[in-house]
Amino acid sequence: MAEQKDQIHQVLERYWGYPEFRLVQEQVIRSVMAGRDTLALMPTGGGKSLTYQVPTLAREGLCIVVTPLIALMKDQVDRLRTMKVPAVAVHSGLSPRQIDIALDNCTYGDVKFLYIAPERLTSEPFRLRVMRMNVSLLAIDEAHCISQWGYDFRPSYLRIAELREQLPGVPVLALTASATDLVARDIVRNLKFENENIFRSSFSRPNLSYSVRHTDDKNEQLLRLVRNVAGTGIVYMRTREGTEQVAEFLRGEGIPAAAYHGGMGYAERSLRQEEWLKGKIRVMVATNAFGMGVDKADVRFVMHYAMCDSLESYYQEAGRAGRDGQRAYALLVVSSDDEQRIIRRFDQEFPPLEQVKEIYEKICSYLQVAIGEGEGASMIFNIHDFCAREHLYSGLVESAIKLLQLNGYMTLTDIRDNPARVMFCISRDDLYKLRVQREELDHFLRTLMRLYNGIFTDFRPIDESELATWSGYTLERVKELLKRLWQLRVIRYIPSNRAPMLFFDQGRLPRADLYIAPDTYLRRKELTHERFEHMIAYAANEERCRSEVLEEYFGVKDHHPCGVCDVCLARRRREKALKSGRPAPEEDSGLRERILKRLDSGHLDLRALCREEALPQERVARIVREMIENRLLRLSDDGTLEKIRN
Repeated sequence: MAEQKDQIHQVLERYWGYPEFRLVQEQVIRSVMAGRDTLALMPTGGGKSLTYQVPTLAREGLCIVVTPLIALMKDQVDRLRTMKVPAVAVHSGLSPRQIDIALDNCTYGDVKFLYIAPERLTSEPFRLRVMRMNVSLLAIDEAHCISQWGYDFRPSYLRIAELREQLPGVPVLALTASATDLVARDIVRNLKFENENIFRSSFSRPNLSYSVRHTDDKNEQLLRLVRNVAGTGIVYMRTREGTEQVAEFLRGEGIPAAAYHGGMGYAERSLRQEEWLKGKIRVMVATNAFGMGVDKADVRFVMHYAMCDSLESYYQEAGRAGRDGQRAYALLVVSSDDEQRIIRRFDQEFPPLEQVKEIYEKICSYLQVAIGEGEGASMIFNIHDFCAREHLYSGLVESAIKLLQLNGYMTLTDIRDNPARVMFCISRDDLYKLRVQREELDHFLRTLMRLYNGIFTDFRPIDESELATWSGYTLERVKELLKRLWQLRVIRYIPSNRAPMLFFDQGRLPRADLYIAPDTYLRRKELTHERFEHMIAYAANEERCRSEVLEEYFGVKDHHPCGVCDVCLARRRREKALKSGRPAPEEDSGLRERILKRLDSGHLDLRALCREEALPQERVARIVREMIENRLLRLSDDGTLEKIRN
């Protein structure tokens, strides 16, 4: 064991320059080195990547890392290559030829790390090669995605169990930053662990100050945060439109800010992310499409403009602040109608089963898939166009598709770079009988068949640039020829695009034959409701340390007050006031007298009062409400305070 410890410490020092591991890191690495299936629950910024990188570099063989995040893949591969460690990533942004080369290098070369999306695990190029790879470890990032009871279930993760059967004897390391006890047990079951072997790191973030503010003026709270906390930050919004509006508001206040959401083009998102990483943009106003796989240690604040759907997503997103160990702030701003918004989202996430069947029929009709057809087909699906045509809310449609996905009918991918796809509409024999009038088309068809196998039985990804190289035509001419063959009904052709793809896992069924398992539906509904309730309770809490509430939710038994959240700080102020014999700040009669004195000179703006007093808005609002109830003052028609004259 001492020899093993020396070996992994040598790797750590050689590649990363660290003398010691964090406690749970070393325990996880030892477990992996001993060949045991392992689940590691470690917070964002807890050094999860080292737990599979160190054991892989300490011995022979390749590590396959399954992750849904292309940004993380690229970041990790670039980092490993700068350390002279051979690593590759296989994702939708690569051409078929690039994927073949990458997988061949994993099979016959010296590659140590293969990063791959879960959707690719069942692809023919991967399945043909993985059996010949010298795999020493299978690492699953974002492992909570495999649990249908988790907040971010992705059915594609269930395919990992099939990969295990192809790699007997290879240990699995599952990693996640957010899993409850129920989800952790489900991960272990779905990944077919031989024994339950779970390591939990502390979920405490002593440098991160959690706060909740209750106000309907969220922009005011945002400005106070941005002006009082130096450094870069993230503001999370629920909607794409909201990101644009708030970013514009901040720029109007002289603060360098930009919006980021999934509706932007890849190039634009990459540019904004790069500018934020370099500090040219101070505040990124984003949907939850931003942050996963982005490595910036010195984020000083994260603000949630509205409540999340769950404490899992809140903890993960808030945890992107302060990864360098320095003081950082996580602020959740709650307005009076946020709870009702969450309830409406909950109702939309679980539409009635008859409505799910109706949406299924409309999707099939929109894509022109007849009953009995479509099995194995993949089609571009513009969900926004579909919703506009059918007058449906996109969140409702996404929820219906997720339920259809859970029951094995269809799978919708995220927006991604999709290579061009081709499939012949006629048989090989009929193709030879076909008299192609132009020699150019005949030469092009022969090139197409020579480069790509299986093109008569299924849609195959093709590389239009590769076709141009081997045929001798320009890229523009290749695209014209593909469209011409499409018009002649020789092939079906889907040009390269950036859009979600909808895969039909089975052919279209008549509505009466569509079956949505009620047990799964009801259980997911129940658990989602519980997550909403925990999020609402966290936002309403004013008594317990916020860090303790989060740790307890994730199953941490031994937890202590953090001392830096808003609840702990308020408690400390009360205790200090009691010791000194002075009243606690929220009971300070002096504030009431100062308010009344100011009102002698005319009306008073509540926000101006908060700024002048340098007190939290909700505390001032509480005292003002008491004074209104006691008929000492009232709200005028313009929203300012005025004194009631007796």
